[in-house]
Amino acid sequence: MADTKWKKATFAGGCFWCMVSPFEEQPGIQRIISGYTGGHKENPTYEEVCSNTTGHLEAVEITYDPTVFPYEKLLDLFWAQIDPTDPGGQFHDRGESYQTAIFYHDEEQKALAEKSKEALEKSGRFQKPIVTEIRKASTFYPAEDYHQDYHKKNPLHYKMYRKGSGREDFIKQNWGDMQ
Repeated sequence: MADTKWKKATFAGGCFWCMVSPFEEQPGIQRIISGYTGGHKENPTYEEVCSNTTGHLEAVEITYDPTVFPYEKLLDLFWAQIDPTDPGGQFHDRGESYQTAIFYHDEEQKALAEKSKEALEKSGRFQKPIVTEIRKASTFYPAEDYHQDYHKKNPLHYKMYRKGSGREDFIKQNWGDMQ
């Protein structure tokens, strides 16, 4: 384990609470942090990000072992958590901070992300265009402690939120074969 070359992957998929558990259950995932990235405000707060004035998106930063769980598999799992055709947010969460994006950390990730987006476009899974952006990773600001591992700290509220937001039904309907 000492020789592991850990890498980072950063994904914005709407509410960051919903982006943690699908990844943490996978082999080779060391750590997942909920936070904010892509904007211009240093050290933003949740309230500032939700005001849609910081340019930041809610995101997760994943530390992973690419020899155990390759980046391509992370991308496949990311796509299966979102509606990649919605430019205005995700499900009932609307606004800039809930938009989807893949933040690449190196040129290999950029090329793989572009390839996976193109494959999804060509797959015919969706009638509308794929609008998820592929952007260069920038400073990642961890969210407040109460947002970290929210699904474990507040399991009932989290389950009600996933269902009530429409995310759970959308995933089952559009990605059931990927789960």
